[in-house]
Amino acid sequence: MRHTIAEIAAALGADAAGETDLSVIRVAEPDQAGPLDLALCVNPKYADGLARGQARVAMLWPGADWQAMGLKAAIFAPRGRLAMAGLTAMMDPGPQIAPGIHPMSVVDATAQIGDGAAIGPFVTIGAGVTIGPNARIASHVSIAEGATIGADALILQGARIGARVTIGDRFICQPGAVIGADGFSFVTPEKSGVEEIRETLGQRDQIKDQSWTRIHSVGAVSIGDDVEIGANACIDRGTIRDTTIGAGTKLDNLVHIGHNVQVGRDCLLCGQVGIAGSARIGDRVVMGGQCGVNDNIFVGNDVICGGATKVFTNAPAGRVLLGYPAVKMETHVEMQKALRRLPRLAAKVAEIEKVIQKS
Repeated sequence: MRHTIAEIAAALGADAAGETDLSVIRVAEPDQAGPLDLALCVNPKYADGLARGQARVAMLWPGADWQAMGLKAAIFAPRGRLAMAGLTAMMDPGPQIAPGIHPMSVVDATAQIGDGAAIGPFVTIGAGVTIGPNARIASHVSIAEGATIGADALILQGARIGARVTIGDRFICQPGAVIGADGFSFVTPEKSGVEEIRETLGQRDQIKDQSWTRIHSVGAVSIGDDVEIGANACIDRGTIRDTTIGAGTKLDNLVHIGHNVQVGRDCLLCGQVGIAGSARIGDRVVMGGQCGVNDNIFVGNDVICGGATKVFTNAPAGRVLLGYPAVKMETHVEMQKALRRLPRLAAKVAEIEKVIQKS
């Protein structure tokens, strides 16, 4: 689909210069852009790539000398990545799902499908399900009994949404995600080894045979508006109450949210983050890839955890954490500096020992 430079600039609220009636059909990196592409060059460090490409128009940083770069037109983005968000939304055609319900899908007679829905092949929708208007559901999705999904949902191939799950408007779910599986919850008839070492911090008096009894999950999952779930992410339903994901929160691929977890609003949880059962995560929390949170603890609002941080105790609001176990980032940096000094320190201690032994 073609867009003129003037149309793009108006949609983004950005300034443009030059031949703004020129049109583009794609976006591209500067060195790979052709005559019909809009080159993305919102940082001066990428400007050299324009000379290697064939772009006539580009999105540039404010004040860039677009004419000296040999361009015929330019869009100026005060905040480059924010402009990219709007631009890529314009250029993304989205999945090709025909309107209506594909004849090879199975929709229970009691399900309610909103106006304008597009449901692809091999989709299964259970009894009592409610799907909001303008939902787009790709092939091989299953939605179990009693689930409710709001307006303008986009649910991609192979996603699984369990029984009684409630999801708000403008939901985006990437392929293979599972929302509403049973929580991982088991108990032993007698005190288990896990319970014992929690109390003793590692001391075990006697090791006994144990068998595990399943605790069923009779809760569900509740998800707010404008939530996005990544590919192969898993959100377990609650044991009694619902597992909850707040409005505006984004989960990356392979994120796991355990049973009874409460995640706040506008959080960003990157790939392979794992939140153990009954943990509470505040609003606007950011966790880098492979972060982990222990069960039954609280992470306060606006906490930021660097990649692979492991949080074992409550984290106060606004704290920046790093490491295993998690400590304040500045403390972690000092600890790493100290670790690097250990070989030199060990060598000095060895020299001192030699002197002492001789004396």
